[in-house]
Amino acid sequence: MRTRRTLAAVLTAVLAVAATVTGGVTARPAAPATASPASPGAKDVIVHLFQWPWASIATECTTVLGPKGFGGVQVSPPQEHVVLPGRGYPWWQDYQPVSYQLTTRRGDRAAFASMVRTCHDAGVKIYVDAIVNHMAGGASTGAGSGGSTYGHYSYPAVPYGNDDFHHCGRNGNDDIANWSDRWEIQNCELVDLSDLRTEASYVRGRLTAYLNDLVSLGVDGFRVDAAKHLPAADLAAIVDPVSGSPYVFSEVIEGGSGEPTPEEYAGVGDVTEFRYGDVVGNAFSGGNLANLNNLASSMRLSSGDAVAFVDNHDTQRNGRARLTYKNGSAYALAEAFMIAWPYGVPQVMSSFTFSDPEAGPPRNGNGTTSSVNCANGWACEHRWRTTANMVGLRNAAAGAGVTNWWSNGGNQIAFGRGSTGYAAFNRNGGALTRTFQTSLPAGTYCDVMNGDFSGGACTGTTYPVNSAGQVTATVPANGALALHVNARTSATPGPNPTTTPPPTGGTCGTVATTFEVDTGTVWGQNVYVVGNVPALGNWDPANGVPLSSASYPVWRATVGLPGGTAVQYKYVKRNGAQVVWESDPNRSRSTPSATPCTATWTDTWR
Repeated sequence: MRTRRTLAAVLTAVLAVAATVTGGVTARPAAPATASPASPGAKDVIVHLFQWPWASIATECTTVLGPKGFGGVQVSPPQEHVVLPGRGYPWWQDYQPVSYQLTTRRGDRAAFASMVRTCHDAGVKIYVDAIVNHMAGGASTGAGSGGSTYGHYSYPAVPYGNDDFHHCGRNGNDDIANWSDRWEIQNCELVDLSDLRTEASYVRGRLTAYLNDLVSLGVDGFRVDAAKHLPAADLAAIVDPVSGSPYVFSEVIEGGSGEPTPEEYAGVGDVTEFRYGDVVGNAFSGGNLANLNNLASSMRLSSGDAVAFVDNHDTQRNGRARLTYKNGSAYALAEAFMIAWPYGVPQVMSSFTFSDPEAGPPRNGNGTTSSVNCANGWACEHRWRTTANMVGLRNAAAGAGVTNWWSNGGNQIAFGRGSTGYAAFNRNGGALTRTFQTSLPAGTYCDVMNGDFSGGACTGTTYPVNSAGQVTATVPANGALALHVNARTSATPGPNPTTTPPPTGGTCGTVATTFEVDTGTVWGQNVYVVGNVPALGNWDPANGVPLSSASYPVWRATVGLPGGTAVQYKYVKRNGAQVVWESDPNRSRSTPSATPCTATWTDTWR
């Protein structure tokens, strides 16, 4: 990630471009200010807890994000916003500021400050989604979420008046119509939103004061919304005077000829790389994973300037995202790959579920946002094991490049991160078993894609890595594997496992039986299979076989069952001592008695 440059440096970079703008408009001057280095640090995975209330974020930092090693949280805009009950309290009302008071449907100033302190105590940074381009549009008037009155071009709680806004005089309503005209993009209104005169010293001062207020509460940085609608020099003039060294990354959607480019904003901080979700999403939704070895060459921004994401709150709704939480295992694997692969600053999404793209988050009767419980409308995909546990690998491998790349030329790939981590991805319909060459030190490793590591113990499969860095392992169908040095159960490996194919034309003493069940769960639940044979716990849930969530919402495990045997079984969901059984009757199948000694039983929870 790149450090912020001074305003003078940004002006130099964009002056030549600005001089060609319609009407000869040049970059807008301001006194240079010194910018300090800013980056998210070694723990750089950011999760966007979209529309989460402040109290719920505080709890999440303590119970999940801190323990799992997430570096930061992007929070929704904390400034006072319009309230639109007649529209069903849509998500986008929060992106229409009324004032810079910190009162929203997610909580007030005290709750926000408490959340920042709590997250810092858990080792998690806070990044605010900052709106500096505009205020609320003319279609709404009345009182904001903090009670402030406002009208079109009149926001007395700031205060802003008519002269603090652009009035471009185009298209009959001042809205942007020509997306090939840079001047219009940066001086007319984005869908009727009152466009601030960010070249004016007074407006810049109000915006800098707002950001400084947030920094005074401990905020660590800002995601700048709709950044390309103000010149990069204006943005630099706003953020350069902000106290401390906040990490800044700008939302700049790549456009066509004549539009501001993402590269122009790289001098202010990092920039969102929208191509990333296109390329990685395509690969995991039916493309070719082997092509990801050349991922950086498909991007517009260099790794040091980019924030990478598979989807965000906009692309989920406008159709650009190739994959979202709605795509299950394909999305889970794409998110895991993004975290494991060393490109940019990875940002994962945590959504509320929706069918109407304008719908707001789960809410109380008065329009305020309800507490998050990772059910009842909250997707919480950042808690999926494939995402949460891969964060540990990224942190262990910070600064390490890609080593030991392998692919089958199609949808099975594997790679290392120096001598600290190794990951494999399998988008084929059958399991992948092979000996992988890694650069890991010898030891026995927990596969954190298919189990949890805590206190030196692993709840899933462990694999020995020999002194030559080789490991023989199985990657589930449509699943992944991840090993890293901070999830070793032993520094001394046992003998390498070998894979012996079953004899042909013979009988089966043991059948490798793969159980697959498609089911959703809530936080804390895991899925097990139990049945009438000892290998399935003799109907005792405490002795059932745990299934892997690597391909969530499909849970999967392979169990050795006696050949030629009638088996009855059910799936259960466990959360500590709480057990939920699926409905009757028992499921009944028989294992084969003759080769091949394998079976796959695919089910849906009932």
